[in-house]
Amino acid sequence: MRHHNANRKFGRKRNQRKGLLKSLALNLIRKEKIKTTLPKAKELRPYIEKLITRAKRSDLSARRVILSQLYNRAKETEKLFGPISEKFRDRKGGYTRIFKLGPRKSDGAEMARIEFIEKK
Repeated sequence: MRHHNANRKFGRKRNQRKGLLKSLALNLIRKEKIKTTLPKAKELRPYIEKLITRAKRSDLSARRVILSQLYNRAKETEKLFGPISEKFRDRKGGYTRIFKLGPRKSDGAEMARIEFIEKK
């Protein structure tokens, strides 16, 4: 039975999956939109949204937790606490959007673009 096993495995071990999600999150914060496979984008969405929700608190403990989550990358952490969290200050959730792009030519994997939504 698969009770409490909701996350995708991606054919990787636990530390490799965590590294993959952290790397995708860093790239999304840096570039504000990335192109990846659909399952990776769907798995990244709750991960990055929890980071943004924590960054909106903007206290020292939240900063330390996020800094440890993002490989101690100060530049990306500052961007997350600065312009990104300010953009979503009045929003309760739903900070990202996923667009399906169709299959990849080489192996047919379903591709998607994940990006932060625009402020209205």
